[in-house]
Amino acid sequence: MRPLSTIASALAVAVLVSSCSGGRTAEEEAAALEADTRGVSDDAVVIGTHQPLTGPASPGFRHVSTGARAVFDYINDNGGIHGRRIEYQVQDDAFDPAQTMEATETLIEDQEIFAMLGGLGTPTHEAVIDDLNEEGVPDLFVSSGALAWDQPEVYPYSYGFQVDYSKEAKVQGSFIAENFPGDDVGLLYQNDDVGPSSHAGIEQYLTEEIVAWESYDPGVPELAGQVAELKASGADIAVCYCIPAFLGMAILEAASIGYTPQWVAPSFGGDVEIITGLIEEYAEGTAAEDVPPESFTDGLIITAFLPMAAQREDPWTEFYLEIHEEYNEGTPFTDTTVYGMVQATLFAQLLMEVGTDLTRQNLVDTLHANEWAGPGLVPFVATEDDHSGYSGVMVVRNRTGEEPEVLQEPMVTDSDGGEILPFELERPTPDEVALFDGASGG
Repeated sequence: MRPLSTIASALAVAVLVSSCSGGRTAEEEAAALEADTRGVSDDAVVIGTHQPLTGPASPGFRHVSTGARAVFDYINDNGGIHGRRIEYQVQDDAFDPAQTMEATETLIEDQEIFAMLGGLGTPTHEAVIDDLNEEGVPDLFVSSGALAWDQPEVYPYSYGFQVDYSKEAKVQGSFIAENFPGDDVGLLYQNDDVGPSSHAGIEQYLTEEIVAWESYDPGVPELAGQVAELKASGADIAVCYCIPAFLGMAILEAASIGYTPQWVAPSFGGDVEIITGLIEEYAEGTAAEDVPPESFTDGLIITAFLPMAAQREDPWTEFYLEIHEEYNEGTPFTDTTVYGMVQATLFAQLLMEVGTDLTRQNLVDTLHANEWAGPGLVPFVATEDDHSGYSGVMVVRNRTGEEPEVLQEPMVTDSDGGEILPFELERPTPDEVALFDGASGG
């Protein structure tokens, strides 16, 4: 027979659980606890992502997941986080929303993931965001600049990562207006949320200067007509809100018809290493075959919110390159590699801060309760009322064989009509950020 003191303690716990559960039955309480800790065991936490490992977006973005995996492998080889390995499940969706739905169902139902990390693409992630939120799956750091992820009242479990399209385009528009006064501007953009969101930003600073609006379908690899229209418009500056495959295609197509504008690219499309490789591939069998592919991207103006792969003196780029060389042998070190590495770093920082009691609710509460500083060049925002992610960009010019030339230091802004402002950011170095137990990230 149990002592009376033990029985009394058990009764007290039962009363406490009953009062905290709002009158739920023991079965309901057990189900809620199971859902809150799904994907978590004593020695592992399972997370997932949908990525375009194949399909039209693959050339530009397949290295996002290799970058994230390298950081997780590094963490796991150093003992994991609070005794748990990070099991990173990657599902290919070929940048096709229908396949994204299948991939996400597999991650939730079969892999039983604890959280989604960095699901990539605007049309693809829009296809699954409702399901993730209905299931209570933390939907962290979506790989897209769409404004949809920053709707906490609608999608309480979803959080943005990269600077949103409107903020980035505002900085671009302001920079062009100030540094290229009187030049005509043509826009080439993807025909989803990228277009209207980017226009809402750039048109705050450029109105009559914009002389062409040309869209493309990411499923149709053809830009001859759009580029011809940009040339016919007389645009001196071509701003391409494009994924890397289409930016490379546009630059090469323009060169083939003698159109040489100043190209401007956003962070999500301006991965020079990837674009240069694609141009070399696209040029095979054409008159441009013998032209050095890097010459096509020399002078490209890019906006960025993370340290770039070519910025080898940045401490985080140096740190990530070391990890890359150990865990990603045989793959290129690109801006998209760094992108995935930063997502993994933020997730590791979050797990470290949560502690041993890892539940979905604790994860979200911890995310809201802290200010997150790390690899990013601008502040990162994730609060109960603001799920927007990174809040601004710098402007750089690509110089072949050299570090990018910083044309404008990082600035922050909002998605509406607010000012573009400088800021102060205490950016830690890798050796100041703990990514696994008992040691620092460096």
